[in-house]
Order: sequence, then structure tokens, then C-alpha cells
Amino acid sequence: MDKNEEEVSGEKLPEKNEAKETKGKDHEEDEDDDHDEERKIEVGPQYTLKEQLEKDKDDESLRRWKEQLLGAVDIEAVGGCWFTLKEGCRYSLLFTFEVKNNIVCGLRYTNTVWKTGVKVDSTKEMLGTFSPQAETYTHEMPEETTPSGMFARGSYSARSKFVDDDNKCYLEINYTFDIRKEWLPT
Repeated sequence: MDKNEEEVSGEKLPEKNEAKETKGKDHEEDEDDDHDEERKIEVGPQYTLKEQLEKDKDDESLRRWKEQLLGAVDIEAVGGCWFTLKEGCRYSLLFTFEVKNNIVCGLRYTNTVWKTGVKVDSTKEMLGTFSPQAETYTHEMPEETTPSGMFARGSYSARSKFVDDDNKCYLEINYTFDIRKEWLPT
């Protein structure tokens, strides 16, 4: 059938190449649907900027590339340590918060800690249900002791979250801290 015959009948028939492309696309979509579950992306460990720079400090070209990428970023200001703990010291956390408009049902606190990208601690604590009031609520966590020893010292990154039963997140904090032998660096 030539082009004139297609126009006479009022219908344009797909060319052979168009049909192949359509079939190929359908076939690719079927493959994508079958393999979506197999192709889940796993995110690697997260490092602070300071850890990223120190990780490859022996590779000169990689170090220069990272410095060029970061420009004049103050690493201490961006990925700086929030606080330092002395190894083997006892501590407890005290939360103070207000509830204003609605009842907060099943408020829970979670804290996850990583060292060099490896999860080293996870804490979950149910805080309770709280109604709106003018006074602030306080909750003191049980006393804990920081780890001690040569392998416990170093930089840590952590994430704390306050979430209710409806999975509404009221606060999420990402922070870093150090555990050292002494309070001040020697």
C-alpha cells in the first residue's frame, strides 16, 4: 500500500518501524514492572563533611576535588560537633515541651547513633499522651553511661525524633558529638 492509498481510505496505517518501537516500549515497561522490586536503591552510610574530607586525605587529587566542590565552606560551622562527652561519664536527658492546641497521643522518642557510618546504638522511649495546658511538660530519661575505651572515642552522628501514634513528627534533629578521654583535647 502506498501513501496515496492510505489517504484515500481515510486511515493512516502505522509504518513497520513505528509498530516495532511501540512493541519495544511495551516490552520494556513490562520488564520494568517485573524488576522494580529487585532494583531498590540502598543508600550508603551518611558521613559528616569532616569525615568525608578525612576519609581520603591521602589521595591528593580527590582531596583537591573535594576542596573545590566545597569552596569556602566552614566545615566546623556546617558539620561541627555540638558537644563533647567524656568517656565513662554518666548522663541523662531532660525534655521540656509544651502542648498547645490538640491532644498528643502516644508521643515517643527515638534516637539512633552512628560511628563512621555504622549504627552503634538505638533508643526508643514512650513518653506518653499529653493534653494541651499552659504549663510545660518535662520528661527525664533514665541515666546512661557513655562508652569508654580506645574504640569508643571519636566522632558520632545521631538523629533524634519525636513522633506520635499517627506518625506525625513533631521534631527531628540531626547532630554530631564526640566522645573523648578528657573534656578538653590534649
